[in-house]
Amino acid sequence: MANQLANETSPYLLQHKDNPVDWRPWNPEVLAEAERSNRPILVSVGYAACHWCHVMAHESFEDGETAALMNELFVCVKVDREERPDIDNWLQRIPVLMGQSGGWPLNVFLTPKGEPFWAGTYFPREAAFGRPSFKTVLHDISRRFQETPDMIAPNVRKIADSFEQAWYQNRSGSFDMYKLDRVAIAVAQGFDMFYGGMIGAPKFPNVPLIEALWRAYLRTGMQQYLTQVLCALDNMGRGGIFDQIGGGFSRYSVDEQWLVPHFEKMLYDNAQLIDIMTLVWQDGKQNVLKMRVEETIAWTLREMIVESAAFASSLDADSEGEEGKFYVWTDEEIDSLLAGTRVERFKQAYGITRDGNFPHEGKASGRNILHRVMNLSGWTEAEEPAFTRQRQILLAAREKRVRPGRDDKVLTDWNGLMIASLANAGAAFERSDWISTARRAFDFICTKLGEGDRLFHSYRAGQRQHQAFSDGYAFMARAALSLWEATGERAFLDRARAWTDLLDREFWDVIQGGYVFSRNDDVPDQSRLRTAFDTQTPSANAVMMGVHARLFYATLNQHHADRANNLIQAFAGDIGSNYLQMGTYLNNFEFCTSCLEVIICGPAADPRTRNLIKAVLGRSLPNRLLMTVPPGQDLPQGHPAYGKTMQDGKPTAYICGGMSCSPPVTDPAVVSQVLKLPENSPMAKSAGNA
Repeated sequence: MANQLANETSPYLLQHKDNPVDWRPWNPEVLAEAERSNRPILVSVGYAACHWCHVMAHESFEDGETAALMNELFVCVKVDREERPDIDNWLQRIPVLMGQSGGWPLNVFLTPKGEPFWAGTYFPREAAFGRPSFKTVLHDISRRFQETPDMIAPNVRKIADSFEQAWYQNRSGSFDMYKLDRVAIAVAQGFDMFYGGMIGAPKFPNVPLIEALWRAYLRTGMQQYLTQVLCALDNMGRGGIFDQIGGGFSRYSVDEQWLVPHFEKMLYDNAQLIDIMTLVWQDGKQNVLKMRVEETIAWTLREMIVESAAFASSLDADSEGEEGKFYVWTDEEIDSLLAGTRVERFKQAYGITRDGNFPHEGKASGRNILHRVMNLSGWTEAEEPAFTRQRQILLAAREKRVRPGRDDKVLTDWNGLMIASLANAGAAFERSDWISTARRAFDFICTKLGEGDRLFHSYRAGQRQHQAFSDGYAFMARAALSLWEATGERAFLDRARAWTDLLDREFWDVIQGGYVFSRNDDVPDQSRLRTAFDTQTPSANAVMMGVHARLFYATLNQHHADRANNLIQAFAGDIGSNYLQMGTYLNNFEFCTSCLEVIICGPAADPRTRNLIKAVLGRSLPNRLLMTVPPGQDLPQGHPAYGKTMQDGKPTAYICGGMSCSPPVTDPAVVSQVLKLPENSPMAKSAGNA
């Protein structure tokens, strides 16, 4: 008999609708049933692409004996962490407070009043890996709750006190460019000089920190930063974390060399990686980065499109009940499929061996994760077309396999990240089709998940769910501004302002500053976090620093400058001990203080205007704000470029910083050169940073 998840739209919840566990979705009736029956609440949180969530489901939630125990002793609730990130953010803090690590699956026990008192992540069916069996945990928790409630009360108080202290904690402080440079050095010291990324394993891309190092290179010219950024992007692009056959990056690597991934592919990771690879390519024009951007976007458009417009959330790690089965190859398969081509050379290039490199239970399995071998002997650029054709043969063969599951719900926040990345990459690589794709997704969010200026969080099967969270508004406002820069269409600027105004009205903490994460009224106040820490996605508060700064420079509305400064000060006190979680804050702080405005006066359709824009986009300028001003329009009065127009009837560029602008420039080559000049040159000073 189906449980209460059968009518949900979340693919993750629907994966559990036929479990013998009497799962319920999160709703107010949960507390009422728990109090009526005097049973604690078990909240189990996961997501559709999570490998260990599947393992625990198969071992415990599909097991009749375990399910009977859960139903007898607890009111059982299933939560999709992607659909309800507010609940996940709240409950992820519980194992940390108990001295454990968080993650998924997450299993948290609450009193009938909804007070958390104990938590853990994966538990095996039978005791193993130094962990008790799940059935043992269930018995112990229930017995303590029923027989010795006094033993639970201290945990309830400790957790509640911790949340209250966190809410009232003064996170404010001051920050400046000198401190930014010091933090960049500290970040660099924690990076792996051999393989890139943070030292150790498992390894996550952590794009905001890579961007922080890239900005430090551009700011200081220190080659060490450049080396670290290129090392990270090169090794990720060569490793098994990148799908060498079909494109796209997996969530993380279990080893320090980026070789063996957990194979789930998340929309948000790929959006952020497209953005950083584009930004670095704009400086060095590395062909390999261009290829990785193209391949990742090609994967997105081939496998992640929903209703011909928006983007799905993720692809599963598993297929046919086995992690990575869709992606790995045996030596014999490669020989058979690539017969008649230079198969041995391909195997050398992509690390294919008879024993394989994807072990099973610690032993050789004969299965290979394709990765691009470093320093391939005798390699020349002329070999690449042959490798491309061979990968296409393998891709065609792989398409006949049983595919991993796809979580096809559309999330406003994650779509915002991908829309912005596609707009940025489309502008930089002169791919109007990518910009058009970003526009279609943007229109989908506005139409399907929008209601006036209000946004909803998720959409699937024709139904939208839950009010959007602060990061939904923040990421979509940033996406609107990216499309505004890419197209010059003011409607995108107006949309960003409207969403920002709603955030200010409904999410701003008037006491301490900053935006709370959630305003949903079906969760405890403990879930209303106020933080500038990045998680799997950038912090909404940190993103809004940059959004407000862009809106200020575009409109000269002082409110936006004040709000950006308030955000900087509200969370500056966290940087000293938490800078590794604050990459987005660091990057947007630099934008706020060092914005370089590039004003192009000219008709948008004029090829000469396009050539000036192309010259600007040919430079890696993370602090750039590009504004196209067609004839008949002007900038706000008081802007340093107010009243400036085309010179001699030609489209003209003005490069502004602070309250001064460069002389008018009509030659794209000169624009490019001005943007390349070192900061201590006279021209750069007149067009320099605020």
